[in-house]
Amino acid sequence: MKLTAMAKAAGCAAKLSPAILDGVLRTLPRQSDPNVLVGFDTNDDAGIYLLAEGLAMVQTIDFFTPIVDDPNLFGQIAAANALSDVYAMGGRPVSSLSVVGFPEQGDPAILEQIVLGGLTKMIEAKCAVIGGHSIRNEDMLFGYAVSGVINPLRIWRNVGARDGDVLLFTRPLGTGVITTALKKDRASAESVAAVTAAMTTLNRAAAEALHEAEEKSGVGEAIHAVTDVTGFSLLGHTREMALGDPGRGIAPVSIEIDHDAFEYFPGALEAAREGHLSGGLKNNRAFIGDCAEFDSSVSEEHQSLLFDPQTSGGLLVAIAPESADAALATLKNHGVPARRVGKVVSKRSPLLFVR
Repeated sequence: MKLTAMAKAAGCAAKLSPAILDGVLRTLPRQSDPNVLVGFDTNDDAGIYLLAEGLAMVQTIDFFTPIVDDPNLFGQIAAANALSDVYAMGGRPVSSLSVVGFPEQGDPAILEQIVLGGLTKMIEAKCAVIGGHSIRNEDMLFGYAVSGVINPLRIWRNVGARDGDVLLFTRPLGTGVITTALKKDRASAESVAAVTAAMTTLNRAAAEALHEAEEKSGVGEAIHAVTDVTGFSLLGHTREMALGDPGRGIAPVSIEIDHDAFEYFPGALEAAREGHLSGGLKNNRAFIGDCAEFDSSVSEEHQSLLFDPQTSGGLLVAIAPESADAALATLKNHGVPARRVGKVVSKRSPLLFVR
């Protein structure tokens, strides 16, 4: 049986609804530890803990069920996806622990290829796999907990976008609708190849390019917010970027998005038009929909793709307008096909406007 069919038959463990997760997190008591530089208050990509002057640890975890049929590629995607949160914070991954759920009667050869694929990406990232945990589980699951190091003065947060900033994005959109179509045997080979190539590509080059661009900018902190676009969709992560952080004196803003500025994976528009919409997409739309307004020129399929959950997606960046062109050039020099996709404006209603 194909891996995607196995995941579908087992119920395909999806992410919790954003509304449920948001509600639970708001009820938890707040810990008081001055060394916690980034916790879960703003739903950031990873947590950061100060170890010593000039040195902090960045930690994240991510795992999911198969989204492609090749077990080795599934392992690669899971690893690249887990590493992405460290890159999105501006850190460097150094070690990881694997997380495995595998059926009692599963073929060990499949598990071997999944783990090998993940190890391949971890080696590419120069991130040591130092252990892990496995369980017998009806749902096949794989991913990693990743630890990295970061300069506590050079942390990129998912909040901090400022009025006037330019919004950049580093990858095409549409992994969710295409992998959903794949589970129904309705995705073309071209579409699957395109999304697989993107999902197995580390965000390391993009992060390195952004560091380089900021160092050359001459305007101090040119990059004001960064996040990797994953399960909460382009609009979900953009909403987080717009909310601000009152505790740190960061005011909320609004963001205007140009739907025509994005690149979409081959077959993504067709998959959305044919209704290959995941449960996660529908949850995202229900949770975020009231925050977003669409111009009449934005088609229903384009709207769906902006709510589409991404796996191992690109980096979304809010950068000072005077540094945007240089950053785009630096990203291009690093082989990253980034695009200017929107701008940050002063707060108004709606929080997000798509034209």
